[in-house]
Amino acid sequence: MSFGLPYRYVNDKEILSHIGKPAELLVVDVRDSDFIGGHIKGCQNVPSNSFLDSVHELVKQNESVPRVVFHCALSQSRGPKAARIYAESRQDLLPNAKEQDVMVLRGGFTQFQAKYGTDKDLVENYRKELWDC
Repeated sequence: MSFGLPYRYVNDKEILSHIGKPAELLVVDVRDSDFIGGHIKGCQNVPSNSFLDSVHELVKQNESVPRVVFHCALSQSRGPKAARIYAESRQDLLPNAKEQDVMVLRGGFTQFQAKYGTDKDLVENYRKELWDC
């Protein structure tokens, strides 16, 4: 972990080979109404506006997943906040659990879709017209 944070930032390349493999990686997308237009394959959408109500169940359901990566549109606010809450909740709920790598996707889905939006192995429900600005 860097700077005392309970998570670390990760670049897209570090997680590419794990996408779509739920035993290796859980991707948590905390976008709210901006979830439309596509998402990382196999992600779990837990909107930031209801994240606190869902975090304990999320922790318990994914206790054995070795890597959990959070993101929002840009991963500047909602994604890092969710990662912090998740990591702290996990420590409280599962203090003796095996270590889990909690990460935040640098650049969020905005950067990810710019590189991989049309790659059906990495992105589901992609709508290019929503991203062309």
